[in-house]
Amino acid sequence: MVETLQDKGVVVTGAGGGIGAALARRFAAEGARVVVNDMDGAKAKTVADEIGGIAVPGDASLIVREAADALDGTVDVYCANAGLGSGGSEAAPEEVWAAAWDVNVMAHVRAAHALLPGWLERGSGRFVSTVSAAGLLTMIGAAPYSVTKHGAYAFAEWLSLTYRHRGIKVHAICPQGVRTDMLAATGTAGDLVLAPTAIEPAAVADALFAGIEEDRFLILPHPEVAAYYQARAATPDKWLTGMNHIQQKWEETER
Repeated sequence: MVETLQDKGVVVTGAGGGIGAALARRFAAEGARVVVNDMDGAKAKTVADEIGGIAVPGDASLIVREAADALDGTVDVYCANAGLGSGGSEAAPEEVWAAAWDVNVMAHVRAAHALLPGWLERGSGRFVSTVSAAGLLTMIGAAPYSVTKHGAYAFAEWLSLTYRHRGIKVHAICPQGVRTDMLAATGTAGDLVLAPTAIEPAAVADALFAGIEEDRFLILPHPEVAAYYQARAATPDKWLTGMNHIQQKWEETER
């Protein structure tokens, strides 16, 4: 049991299913008081009722105050989990790019802006960002998703390096394929790259809790991502060539 989470106030956005629901269940099992947020109010209520939590439906960018009120004014852990798996290339419509940026990056920024004054005043707070291995690497066929997840990871890094000496803990979760509706929506690109090593959402929650126990920033539910990330940094052209081969293989399947 993670002692520090007993009776703590936790908010999980995008928790009507998938990774978010798994996180909400795990925090509740550890004794936390959990707000379950989702744009789909019925899904949020179903998960909240299951775990004895509180459903706060709506836009993840706008529910921090309502969630804090539901937790008697105190949010100890905020899981910025809601995300859009937007596919497409540079030719994706402007509104697709804008929505991906708003949900995958700016929702995190807005939540931090709302939470940090109180956290800094009391010298504690934990921000959990569900990023993706795409934020460390990339994903074929999904430029808006890849670019904005890079942004989400960069923001989590910035939060950590800026405020860790003031008691703020930050974790960036970067899984590859996870068996969720978002994976199913990736189509043939996901079938090629993500599905073969996909894990259950509960395994992502397990990885986060192991990281919390060890006070680690970077959470890799797929440990092999560390080697890919190192290769990307050490030999970028070789890594890009390898990714291009995957791109070509995918294009062949699309013909």
